[in-house]
This record gives sequence, structure tokens and C-alpha cells, in this order.
Amino acid sequence: MPVSTRPETDVEPENDTRFFGQPRSLATLFGVELWERFSFYGMQGILLLYLFTSTAQGGLGIDQATAAGIVGAYGGGVYLSTVLGAWIADRLLDAQRTLLGSATIVMLGHIALALLPGVSGVTVGLILIAVGSGGLKATATSLVGSLYGEQDPRRDAGFSLYYLGVNLGAFFGPLLTGLLQVTWGFHVGFGLAAIGMALGLAQYAVGRRNLPAVSRRLPNPLPRRLLPRAVAAAAVGVAAVVVLVATGVITASNLAVIVIAVTAVAAVAYFVVILSSRSVAPDERSRVVAFIPLFLASTVFWSIYQQQFTVITIYSAERLDRSVLGWEFPVAWVQSINPVFIIVLSGVFAALWTRLGPRQPSTPVKFGLGTLVVGLGFLLFLPFTGTGPHGTPVVALVGILLVFTVAELLLSPVGLSASTKLAPAAFRTQMVALFYLSVALGSAISGQLAGLYATGSEVPYFGVLGVVAIAAGAVLLLLSRLVLRLMRGVR
Repeated sequence: MPVSTRPETDVEPENDTRFFGQPRSLATLFGVELWERFSFYGMQGILLLYLFTSTAQGGLGIDQATAAGIVGAYGGGVYLSTVLGAWIADRLLDAQRTLLGSATIVMLGHIALALLPGVSGVTVGLILIAVGSGGLKATATSLVGSLYGEQDPRRDAGFSLYYLGVNLGAFFGPLLTGLLQVTWGFHVGFGLAAIGMALGLAQYAVGRRNLPAVSRRLPNPLPRRLLPRAVAAAAVGVAAVVVLVATGVITASNLAVIVIAVTAVAAVAYFVVILSSRSVAPDERSRVVAFIPLFLASTVFWSIYQQQFTVITIYSAERLDRSVLGWEFPVAWVQSINPVFIIVLSGVFAALWTRLGPRQPSTPVKFGLGTLVVGLGFLLFLPFTGTGPHGTPVVALVGILLVFTVAELLLSPVGLSASTKLAPAAFRTQMVALFYLSVALGSAISGQLAGLYATGSEVPYFGVLGVVAIAAGAVLLLLSRLVLRLMRGVR
């Protein structure tokens, strides 16, 4: 391998502004996430449709409630597996190598969905994508954080720009896979997702040697004598899952509930481990405590937001008027509406936070506002609940998803940034995994809640969940000063 002549620094220098005012290495991570999100959202845009579409039309014919539960559980599994990916990055490999291996696993998962027929392809493909995406998400976000010093004012703007790359991929993925799905079938759409991930993997393999030296170090190496125990524990865990599936304890219908329970236990255990660790200083411990209300608000937010892939997909198939000049556009294209707004508004938010500098709202205020606004978005469905089949105009859903986007930009990139700012030194990547556990919990809850959705139940469904999210956001806003004090100088 070629030897890099780059100085062994922990972060990029603040005068490195070669990528839109940000460090040059952000371009590498921007690119790999663009292609990974292209494949991830391209596949997810047609996944629920594949599950509940009749076998005569190329799908699997699973009932909608169960199919939505599977999608929610899969989404939860993706973010739950960030715990494993973060642990490997912090204790076994480094962040760079973990990301490389994870991207490879994701590509193999998409290939399985494209080539293996029926339930076997879904099972193998979704497991591989969930495990690989978990490792990729935790390490990529941690690597972005490694580009900045603690007091670098460009950090939130950098994460917003990184988020732009995520959403460029999220925009083009559903457009192209959705078009291929209606033209040539589901498996051709899944195949395009595999090609996208292969391009991202190649791009990262070329550019990763320029990342900071800290990304090639282990923050908390696992002692070699404990490695056999870790391998044995992993083997026991895999065997237990196989037995539970084989005996019918784990089924498609209860998968979302199981993921919710496992994620909740994992989150509590993680907080206990970090807070009780001797490697965590008092100020670091206080910051972890401050992260708890942010974690809870994030869970509520994602339980609403992730219904874009469950309830809103079903709503779009049944209630949305998708006719344009006599042609009905694919349902999957609805998934590209939100990324358009992200692409347009992420630069606006990045510029806003940069311009405001120390005068910008604090992290807990941003979290509270994001949770409140996404609840308002759900209430906006209420005027259209009586419009009948295919009676909701596209412009109405576009407006609702604009509100969702504003909420997302207030919380999601800020949450990624906060997880790196509040992380103890010994748990850098694993704190990012904790944020993703809130996404896992919310995603699994969204799949479980989708089972309650049905024609005729829209008013209580959208109304109750919208009010709950608004209340959660308001509570965090009231507690924002207390949370900020616990953050010990971090905003």
C-alpha cells in the first residue's frame, strides 16, 4: 500500500476550507454516503410495495399490516446494528476499516435482494443490509466528527453539508429504482441499488487514506484475552436468533415488537455502561446525562418521521392522486420529495447556523422545535382524511413533507453533531450509536404503529400521534436551560 505523506494530525486544520469552506476530507465521506443512501433509499422506496404487492404482479403478497411491521423492524434493525458497528470500530478495528467492511456487506445484501427469489432473498438481503448499514452509519458519522476540533464553529455546518450528500442519494435512488420497478420489475430495481453501493465502495477505497490519523486508532482497544469471549458471545447470539425463528417465537407479525424491546434494553444498558465507566470524567458524565432527554425526544420524532416508509407509502398508493397529464407516476417517487427539500434547505440551514455562530439556538432548543414541528406535520393530514381513494392532491403531500423536512433539519444533522460533541473520549463512536438507537427505536415503533392505520381511522391516527409529538417537543423546550447546563459548555 502507498505510504501517505500527510501529517499525523487528529483533526483537519481550521484553515483547510477546500470543500465549500469545509475540510477536503469531508468530500470523501460526502461521496460515500451519497452512494450508500442512493442504494439504501432506492431499495427502501420499493421494499414495502414488493412485500404487499400480489404475487401475480411480482410481489410477495403479504398483508399490509405485517409488511409495514417488517419494514419498521428492518429500519429499527439498521439503526440497532450501529451498536455492533460502533463497538467494532472502537474496540476491534478502527473506524476506517469498519466502514470499508460494512460497505461491502451492504453491497452483498443488495445483490441478494436482486438475485434471490421470494422470502429467501428478502431475509438474506435485509439482514446483510441492516448489519452493514449499522456499521457504516456509526463510523461515517464519527469520521465526519473527527474532521473538527471541539470548538470549530464549522462543525454543525459541516454536518449539514454532509447531510446534503445523504439526500442527493436519497433523491435519485427512489426515482430510478421506482422507474425500473414499474418498467422491468422489482428485482431490476434492487439490482440498481447494488450498483450504487458498489460505486460508493470504490470511491471510499480510493479516498480514505486522506482521512485524519485519529480515524485509524482504537479509542478503547479490547484486550486480546477477551477476544475469544466476544467471538463466543456473537456465536451464541446468532444461534439464539436462529432457534427462535425456527421455533416460531420470532415471526413476521411480532418482529417490530421484538426490535422495540431489544432496542430499548440496549439503549438503557448503553447509558448505564457509559455513565458507570471509570474512563468517563465528571464533565463527560454530565454531558451523557444531558443526552438522555435528547434521546427521548429523538425517539418520538423518528416514530413519526419514519412513517414515510410505512403509512405514507400506503397512503400514497391508496389515497394520493398521482396522475400527471394522464400518466400515473410510481409510488416510490413520493420518497424523493423530502430529499428535494433537504437539498434546497440544507444549505440554507448550514448558512444560517454559520452566520448566527454562538447566537444560534442551543442543541436542546433545536431538538424541541424539531419534535414539535414534525407533530404539526402529522396534523396537516387531517383536512384530507375525507377525500376518498386517490383524492388527495400531490401538492398537499408536498406541503406536508416540506414541514417534515424543516423538522428533520432542526433535529437530525444536529443530533449527529451533538452525539460527537457530547461523547466521552473513550466512547466516541459508541455515542453516535446511541443517537442511532433512538432512530432504531423510533423506526421500529413507526412500523408497529402502522398496524393501527386503516381507512376510516385517519382522524384519530394522525390527530393523536401529532398531538403526542407536539407535547414532547414542548416539554423539551421547557427543560432546555437545564439540559444546556448539564452539557457543560457545549451548545
